[in-house]
Amino acid sequence: MPLVEISGVHKQFDDLEVLKDINLNVEKGEQVTLIGRSGSGKSTLLRCVNGLEPIQRGNIFVDGDHVNDRKTKLKLLRQKVGIVFQSFNLFTHLTVERNITLAPTVVKKMPLDQARDIAHRVLRQVELEDKIHAYPDQLSGGQQQRVAIARSLAMQPKLMLFDEITSALDPELIGEVLKVLEQLAEKGMTMILVSHEMGFARKVADRIVFMHDGRIWESGPPEQMFNNPKTPELEVFMRSIL
Repeated sequence: MPLVEISGVHKQFDDLEVLKDINLNVEKGEQVTLIGRSGSGKSTLLRCVNGLEPIQRGNIFVDGDHVNDRKTKLKLLRQKVGIVFQSFNLFTHLTVERNITLAPTVVKKMPLDQARDIAHRVLRQVELEDKIHAYPDQLSGGQQQRVAIARSLAMQPKLMLFDEITSALDPELIGEVLKVLEQLAEKGMTMILVSHEMGFARKVADRIVFMHDGRIWESGPPEQMFNNPKTPELEVFMRSIL
């Protein structure tokens, strides 16, 4: 069974249909990158996967949980689905350690000592263990984004969603964040990413999904998508960004 099953999904904001009959499965351990122009529905799709946005038609299952079923407890679902946005959303009045330990202790009722051990482990993963007692405003943008990733990892998710997490960073800071994502991919983390970093997508993604006009227009392995687009829309998009 795929870890993520999306079938026949439609999403509207008032009269504007932003997702039109989306069908997508993601296997455990797979890295899928969503590409496409702004407004094509990529970020909305991510938000639907962990229940931040309701859908009007279709079904989404994550690890067997029916996301859009009213009976589903989304708080429990989101313990399995981490999401990181382009804005870091760290609590500025809390240290890095407390930003990371807050959800495990409050949501999972984990003992603080255990949560602190996890904070050290995930900060080692993103190469920021020496910043554990710092406050967010003492960190660079790239470091803050890496802490945001560590905070999600502390909940031990089965799926990670990344929504253009490098788009707010200065160019010299992007590499340090992408390095963390590469390491997660190497360890087999299931990931769905919205990204404009085509070099990263080509190197790390198992599959690239091109969204256009609210639909999945084309998908395939990176080499096919970059070298042999099957639709004029993807060909034009690739020419505009490469």
